[in-house]
Amino acid sequence: MILIAGGGTGGHTSPGLAVAAALQARGQRVAWIGSRDGIEARRVPAAGIPYTAVATGKLRRYWDWRNVSDLLVNVPSGLGGAWRALGRVAPRVVFGTGGFVALPVVVAAALRGIPSVVHEQTVVPGLANRLSAPLARKIAVTYASSAARFPAAKVVVTGNPLRPELRGGSAAAARARYGFEPGLPVVYVTGGALGAHRINRTAGDALPALLGHAQVVHQCGDNPATGDLAWLRARHAALPPALRARYVVTPFVGDELADLFAAVSLIVGRSGAGTLNECCHLGIAALYIPLPGTSGDEQTLNARMVADAGGAEVLAQAALTPAALAERVAALLQSPQRLKEMGERARAFAVPDAAERIADLLVEIGR
Repeated sequence: MILIAGGGTGGHTSPGLAVAAALQARGQRVAWIGSRDGIEARRVPAAGIPYTAVATGKLRRYWDWRNVSDLLVNVPSGLGGAWRALGRVAPRVVFGTGGFVALPVVVAAALRGIPSVVHEQTVVPGLANRLSAPLARKIAVTYASSAARFPAAKVVVTGNPLRPELRGGSAAAARARYGFEPGLPVVYVTGGALGAHRINRTAGDALPALLGHAQVVHQCGDNPATGDLAWLRARHAALPPALRARYVVTPFVGDELADLFAAVSLIVGRSGAGTLNECCHLGIAALYIPLPGTSGDEQTLNARMVADAGGAEVLAQAALTPAALAERVAALLQSPQRLKEMGERARAFAVPDAAERIADLLVEIGR
């Protein structure tokens, strides 16, 4: 049995699912420990993987009253839950995909003498993985440039896996699903699985201009605190009929994601590990709007790495306005050849067999 631990975001969940598929293809049994309400709590059971939820405490590096309850209640509870789950599952090795969900599992594994491998998806290692590194047997990194931040003897460059079901989508199926015209470009606007308030509102205000050049699928999340979904649906209803047919707003994109990826000419969104990895593996041009204030400004560094190689463009959130967004998207769509070249340059950052490399490592350590 190999146990995967991680989640909270798509960037920490999707690599685990890709590795799980590679392990299962080899006849390995897989289980998962994650949070109670993260994205993995939905995706992992849907994939048929036995799932255990534990309490989690977020590692915030700023003052927040929730730090107190996390430190005194959630962190000890999560560690206890991970300890009990490991005793019940008895894995040969633990694979931590990063984030505050994986850390207590890696700690509990070390206390039980179970070897672990952690995976770093971004250019700048996250705090959880930096804390996990001394306890891990090996550290799998996506980019060679991250290796210097960990003990050299532990590092293995593997790349970041892509879920296999995201390959081989049908552009025609996506256009039929959304009722889109065959000759007009498709743009996918996304803030990640949870949505991004600033992107949602800016894209909503830019709709008339955006829809003059493209058909748009907008994945906005469903955050009741922001009310973005209802606001965008109202914007959609107020559009003239011709433009209304070119715009689809949805809280989530599910099994149709592969088809959507096959149809899009451009992705507009954050530059978290998940979105960036999918764009690179699938060779899709992107206009990244990094989330400011992340650990080590990792999203900006992620985006700049690809943009410097010609595989994307970057629009800083400080410069994000409806007019700027519409202008940048229009300029990119006017040059299909450039979009194609950007996609190919982005593809150079992907490691096609990343899931197999990590699966090899886990099986070897678990012997």
